[in-house]
Amino acid sequence: MSTHGGELVRAREQLLTGRHGPAALRAALVDLYEFWLAKGATAAGVDTADPGVALVAVGGLGRRELVPFSDLDLVLVHNGNPRVGELADALWYPLWDAKLGLDHSVRTPGEALKVASEDLRTQLGLLDARHLAGDAELTERLASAARDQWRRTARKRLDELADSVRTRWRRSGEIAQSAEPDLKHGRGGLRDFAVLEALALAQLTARPGEELLAAKALLLDVRTELRRELRRERDILSAPEAEVVASELGLADRFVLARKLSGAGRTISYAVDVALRSTVEPSRPRFGRRPSRTPLAEGVVLHGDEVSLARDAVPAKDPALLLRVAAASARTGKPIAHGTLRTLADSAPELRAPWPDEARNALVELLGAGEGLVDAVEALDRTGLWARLFPEWGAVRDLPPRSPVHQWTVDRHLVQACVEAARLTTTVARPDLLLIGALLHDIGKGRDADHSELGADIAAQVAARLGLPSVDVQTVAAMVRHHLLLPHTATRRDIADPATVSRVVKTLDGDVVLLDLLHALTRADSLATGPGVWTDWKARLLADLVAAGEEALHGKGFTAPDPLDSSQRELMAEAVRSGIGEVRITAHGKVVTVTLAVPSRAELLAPAAGVLALNSLEVHAAVLRDRVGVFTASPKFGSLPDSALLREQFSRAVAGTLPLTQRLAAKERDYATTASAAVAPKVLWFDDETSGPNTVVLELRATDRIGLLFRVARALSRSGASVHWAKATTLGGAVVDSFAVSPSTGRVDSPWRATVEEAVLTAAS
Repeated sequence: MSTHGGELVRAREQLLTGRHGPAALRAALVDLYEFWLAKGATAAGVDTADPGVALVAVGGLGRRELVPFSDLDLVLVHNGNPRVGELADALWYPLWDAKLGLDHSVRTPGEALKVASEDLRTQLGLLDARHLAGDAELTERLASAARDQWRRTARKRLDELADSVRTRWRRSGEIAQSAEPDLKHGRGGLRDFAVLEALALAQLTARPGEELLAAKALLLDVRTELRRELRRERDILSAPEAEVVASELGLADRFVLARKLSGAGRTISYAVDVALRSTVEPSRPRFGRRPSRTPLAEGVVLHGDEVSLARDAVPAKDPALLLRVAAASARTGKPIAHGTLRTLADSAPELRAPWPDEARNALVELLGAGEGLVDAVEALDRTGLWARLFPEWGAVRDLPPRSPVHQWTVDRHLVQACVEAARLTTTVARPDLLLIGALLHDIGKGRDADHSELGADIAAQVAARLGLPSVDVQTVAAMVRHHLLLPHTATRRDIADPATVSRVVKTLDGDVVLLDLLHALTRADSLATGPGVWTDWKARLLADLVAAGEEALHGKGFTAPDPLDSSQRELMAEAVRSGIGEVRITAHGKVVTVTLAVPSRAELLAPAAGVLALNSLEVHAAVLRDRVGVFTASPKFGSLPDSALLREQFSRAVAGTLPLTQRLAAKERDYATTASAAVAPKVLWFDDETSGPNTVVLELRATDRIGLLFRVARALSRSGASVHWAKATTLGGAVVDSFAVSPSTGRVDSPWRATVEEAVLTAAS
């Protein structure tokens, strides 16, 4: 066979030079290698060996899907033939002489099955076993036994299979939304399709349908043309090669190809994800009980390891349910159950403009969830639910980047920018607008217009549809319009020139809140673009430019609360007369306004916040002035608490007879879920921002959690800080709480500030 090695190489090169299409090229390569191997096997004596010997193909040759420059995966199977070593040498050496890649082994059927039982990759490879030469009965015996062994043991090896798949995903990334996809090993690639076929062979899932087969065919065709063009082994498609491959496949350009590849990758990865979740049994509680159903939000539970609808949820009558499900999934890192997605796709109503507050708050919580956002959005997008929320998304879905520094498609970049922005929510006064701006900052791409200007118009329409006030709509639009202002100015202009700073300030209409939002958005945008885009040098330039702008503006992002109105003063007088805590409740649907008052020298903030948290009331806004607190809240799940119970508990809390600390700790344990990492809390001090001697404003920016306001109030009290008034605002999953405080004894100084700040940060961590 060695004398024909050169002939094989020349024949292969002739096939690669022709233009017969990728499928025809693969078929021709299979025929060429089969002919050559069969001829060599005959010359080596495989056909006449006794006891029998068989040459078996696995891998791409076994599946008849051989792409150019692939290794030949071959097994020489024997029944204890003493000359098998000589036969193997006679087969392998000519292949090496021809400089062909070779993955080979020599085994008896029993040895092959034993290795397969210990090595998952070998087991899956044997499922493709196909006879090439020699004893056909021996090949059939091995192939049949390998399939039977897999069917018997597949369910027991599902955890191992799932772990190997996810490890590969982490190593190779994903095909969908990637600027340089790994066609074979990436998430949604050819290796994943092989997993689907293996699960179907074990009768654990249905065989892949037409959509999946079409996705596989595209990946194979692209991989074939990529290798033919490069004349070497390569599975990662970069932009220069993509242009040539697109042309060979009859597509307009690499951008069309990229969108098709992204769609194919999504199809396969979604099928694999559903298949693994539906076949891998969740860990069962002790004593064989059914998986628990832990409430996560109104109408949403954690059922086993999946986010599902509560039994009493009515999707058709609850427009915000979809967003609460997605936010719960992103927050906990648990996938949305496939049945839940189908139910929502079938029956969830469209959100009418303007969105209700609860829907907008759920969206902000979703966007601020961190890494879990990526899978949550992908699940919604795959089932058409994300497009219901944002019809504008279609223009950027799977849109490849024009710049080589971008590692993601435009839609994934926007989602990734939100992931990065979620880590910066404590650096701005309006974390909700930061997250919405991050989601929309490149929404104008994919159209024949300046994406910043067009994007600003689109962002204004979306922000108005979300129900934001007009001033916030303008801020979001300005964020999108000017999202390149700071990085371009900092890196291309002299930021030490006062005229440069003046131009930035004038462009932003002197809005210090917008300046800070753009600073955070620039960082999130850069980090989401790709490695090396955000550098220490760029960070320093941006920080200097923003500091100069803030100095020029002398702006503050803080306002004090309004004074008490007549009804609030009346409630405070009742508390003084009765000597106990008084409560007044006004309900508007499921949103409740709770006004609480305490008598003289009684603590208000901690008892009020603690009782509301104990009753699963999620505080959206709170204003405390003198001895009256007004809280706007809604139940996190379930119905509104009984008003009489709320009054009784508040009275006990004010009197000190309700163990709030222990009760809240137990509640947090009961409803604990594996959550994404919280952003480190941040404390800011504002001097001369409130009336009263020796009084300053402490602003806390932190991630929301059960009983946070209660813990912070206790921390302030125990660290020697008297609270004169407070404003608490919950923006999705973040809070911005302001407290006018003064020392219980002494004056405001650095040691007192340090003590208070440490206590507050500890309570918020």
